[in-house]
Order: sequence, then structure tokens, then C-alpha cells
Amino acid sequence: MPNYSNIINSCSQSVDFWSINILQEESEEITVRRSILQPINMSFDKGALITVIKNGSISYASTQDLSENGIKNAFLQAYFFADKFSNYSLHKNIKVPFAHHQDSYSYEQEKSLLKVDLEEKIDFLKKADKGLLSSQFIIDAESSLWSILAHSQYINSLGSNITQDYMYVMPSLSATANKDNITQIRTLGGMRAYCQQGGLETILGINLEEKAYDIAKDATNLLSAINCPDEKMDVLIDPDQMMLQIHESIGHPLELDRILGDERNYAGTSFVTLDMFGSYQYGSNLLNITFDPSIPKQFASYAYDDEGSKACKEFVIKDGILVKPLGAALSQARANMPGVANARFSSWNRPPIDRMANLNLEPGASSFDEMLGSIKRGIYLKSNSSWSIDDSRNKFQFGCEWGQLIENGKLTKLVRNPNYRGISANFWRNLAMVGDKTTFAVMGTPFCGKGEPNQVVRVGHASPVCLFSNVDVFGGE
Repeated sequence: MPNYSNIINSCSQSVDFWSINILQEESEEITVRRSILQPINMSFDKGALITVIKNGSISYASTQDLSENGIKNAFLQAYFFADKFSNYSLHKNIKVPFAHHQDSYSYEQEKSLLKVDLEEKIDFLKKADKGLLSSQFIIDAESSLWSILAHSQYINSLGSNITQDYMYVMPSLSATANKDNITQIRTLGGMRAYCQQGGLETILGINLEEKAYDIAKDATNLLSAINCPDEKMDVLIDPDQMMLQIHESIGHPLELDRILGDERNYAGTSFVTLDMFGSYQYGSNLLNITFDPSIPKQFASYAYDDEGSKACKEFVIKDGILVKPLGAALSQARANMPGVANARFSSWNRPPIDRMANLNLEPGASSFDEMLGSIKRGIYLKSNSSWSIDDSRNKFQFGCEWGQLIENGKLTKLVRNPNYRGISANFWRNLAMVGDKTTFAVMGTPFCGKGEPNQVVRVGHASPVCLFSNVDVFGGE
């Protein structure tokens, strides 16, 4: 392996700081649709991102030429722009905030799906597909397995040398049912919610074949369900929908670069302001949100972020009070406040920016039966189907695949096309009960978009079942 430090130092340009991020990813996606194997998608990608800071000006260059000349040319390009635009930097007079570590990280090894025989994986998906097609009313069905092996190396001028290895698995199941001009779709948790780090053992533990039959049954039963009523009521939300609720109305508003205005032209701003931290009542005293990249199987677990900062579990909301933003080292220096290790890039040709990683709602003390029994009139919601939230991540409207009315502490009528809406702070302040560890699930999504140019990253969310009071619920018909 080339000595990247020697290569860059041989360029002789005087800079305040430099780093190099090398990322390699190998991907495979297999899909079976209505018992027919679709074209298999396979890819291999490797490249390097070089960061240069000179006189407070930060510049980047990326390359897939990892030879000595390729690295030198990328460094010199980054140096040129850092020097040229140093008079316009946002970071003038800010001390370089990066640290140095020599370490490695690797997920607990399972058998990688990329090393499992292809015919075995196809047969696995066809069995799941058979379950999805088990009802006569299913008009479309799809099962897929997407797996990625990734290796990264981070080196900087302070002496850091960090290697990290990841194994991602992203299963997906979907069934579409139709009868009498009514169409309903059920999926595996909505939006690939069962994404995790792991391999064959993790996928086998999810039991896709059994879940496929349940999904087909749910989709069929929804065809004869009543439309969701329009009224204010208590809402009991499953972890696969809580994932989206946390993501949109806590995760994005707390990204520090967004609060500082960096994202306003594309991903929007935030209703959160810097003076809120330490005092703002974001939710009820039952709300505890942690940034936690340390949970072994969770989708965005890591030991160091893409700026080389060491990651650990930290509260961003404690007992309902907003305590810390999702801001990495550069944003922390700009805002003069502590944050977390969440500088992340989507690939070697994008700069690290403030992103969610694993953002979790900590378990409470209530059992599912206790929460259910407390509800006189309400609805139980599962699996996101649609989402909409305003430019400041405040007002939202979400739709779910599956809903069931709750009357006098009992689950009763199934309803189709359930939706609910609210304003972030009011909604979270109406958090009435938080499920215990028996209701807790670890989930994730591979599709979180932000940044210019756009970056789509992997995010993990874990949550128990949660109960909210006085929520505006309405039907989709």
C-alpha cells in the first residue's frame, strides 16, 4: 500500500492541515419480481478524497487514480483552490479542530452475502416471493437482497491512520393487492426499514419467508378495511414508523450545518436556533434521544466519523430538553458549541458534512399492553408510506401503510390509508408513554438525501413503540 503521507508531504506546499479518505465498496443487489429473476446489479467502486486547509480555507479534490501521481495531482488541485479562495473562508481565525487517532473498526463478522452462493440467494428470494404471492388478490410482488462490503482508510497530517470495515444488508419485500378498484401495498416495514450491519446470519434472523406471508395477508385484509376516520385521537406508533418520525422531525432539524444556514438552498433550514440548546423543551420529559454509533448491528455504526473524530453515545435530547446539536468538528468550531462525531460523506467524491448516523429514541418503562389499555379512542400505525415536511422541518404530514383503531383499550377495526399531521414541538410534547425494551426495534434506511451536490447516506434509527395524545388523524380517500 502506498505511503500517502510521504506522497503528500513530497509536494512541499505549506498547508495548515490535510487529510485523505480512501473508500472501497463492493455491492450486489438481487431482485425477484413475481417469481421472475430480474437483472442482477453488481458494482465495485474505489477512490480517494483529499482535504486541504490553508489560511482557514477548506478545499477538496477527489480521484480514482490512487497512484503516486494521481494522489499528488489531487492534492495540488485541492491546494490551488484552498489558496485561491482563502480570503473568502468561513473558517478564518478558527483553529483546526481535528484530532489524531490510530485505530481500526470492524463489525462482528458473519458470513458476507457476497460470499454466499448466488443460486442459494435466488432460491431464498423465490421462497419469499412465493409467500408474497400467497393471496389471489396480490397483483404484484417483489423480494430483494442488497448487500455492500465497504472498507475505508483515513489519514491526516496530524498522524491519524484509521481503517474501518463494514458489512451492510438491505432486505426488501413488497406486495400489492387489488380488488374492486381498491389497491393496497404492504412492505417489510416501509422503505427498507430492516437495514442493518451484518451478513447471512442477520438475514436469516429476520425470517423473510415468514414475513412474506404476513405481508400478503395484511395487504389482502386492507382491501376490505374502512377508510381511516378524520379526527383528533391518541396515536400508538410502531418502531417502523417511529423511524421516519425521528428522522424527519428530530434528526434533520438538529443538523448543525443546517441550523447555520448551509443547506437553505437545497435541503432547507431548521426551526431550531443556536440559543435553544440547553433550555428548549423539545418534547415531554419522556423524550430521550441519543446519537449512538456504537450499537453493533445498527446500520450506521462506526468508531470514527469521516473527519477522524472518535464517536460515542451522546444525548442530544435529555428528559425532553434540547442539549446538543448533530454537528461535527468544523460546525462545532463555527458555532462555538459541542456536538457529536457525525461528519459523513456518501462516497469518495463528496466532502463530509453534518449527517445523522444512528439516532435513537431510548426505551421507557411501559409495556405494549399498558399503552394499549390506556387508550379510550385511538389508532395503531405501522410502516411509512408517504412523508411531507416543511422547509424548516417543523410542520409535517405522514402516511402509513397499516392502521387499526383502538377502542376502550382494545384493537378493533382495520383502516386503510391512515395519515397524521402535526408541528414538531407540539407533537413531541404530547409524547404520553414510551414503550419498554420488549417493544424496541433497531432499523435503518439507505436513502437519506442532503447536500450540494447531493449525498445519499445510510442512517440507523432505533425506537420502542410510542404513544402520543391529541394527534390530528385523517384518511387518504
